Amino acid sequence: MLKFEGVAEMDRCIEIVRFARPVRYGEAMQAQHERRVAVEEGRLGNALFLLEHRPVITLGRRAHGEHVLRSEADLAALGIELCETNRGGDVMYHGPGQLVAYPILDLNLWHQSIGWYLRSLEEVVIRVLAAYGLQGEREPGYTGVWVGGAKVAAVGVGIHNWVTFHGVALNVDPDMAHFRLIVPCGIADRPLTSLKQIVGEAAPMPDVMAEFEQQFKAYFESDAWRDLGQFS
Repeated sequence: MLKFEGVAEMDRCIEIVRFARPVRYGEAMQAQHERRVAVEEGRLGNALFLLEHRPVITLGRRAHGEHVLRSEADLAALGIELCETNRGGDVMYHGPGQLVAYPILDLNLWHQSIGWYLRSLEEVVIRVLAAYGLQGEREPGYTGVWVGGAKVAAVGVGIHNWVTFHGVALNVDPDMAHFRLIVPCGIADRPLTSLKQIVGEAAPMPDVMAEFEQQFKAYFESDAWRDLGQFS
């Protein structure tokens, strides 16, 4: 059962941190680590990092090496880093044209449930897609968000002492050819897509970031998050 007693709404305020340029993966990992530790120690409050990455393929805690289809040398020649990471999940690609959102949230202020948190991140993406006239969907047995049977957003998280890190990658207008260098999230038989492919034109990244920020804050700073109690 969800319990909400004793938590002031102001404790759930979320600081938005936008990065103005594509960020190397290691730099973002360090920024998340520093903020997560500060949240755990009570020195800083919750945050949402919004950014694009420089091209990188990441290996989650359950990654299969065979899901990277090129050698590290071949990837380097293409300007793509290969990095191990401490999020859940398999192999993922990040790069310019993809909106990456890293929430650093103390789930003690919301709900101590990994399943609920994953569904909540999906819900925010679904609401962002709705703003563009699209119906985002969940696929049973998978994490992420899909449109018309094609995956448009991946979700992979880390949680330490109930403080979150890592998060969401929404394909706005990335180089889709780069996804063919991997088996994305270990799913070989499902297509990927992007907002540009669905809508037919590229939405400006600052606009998509602003929409994500609005929907994220509306969900987590209001009472909307309580409605997903069925996923606890």
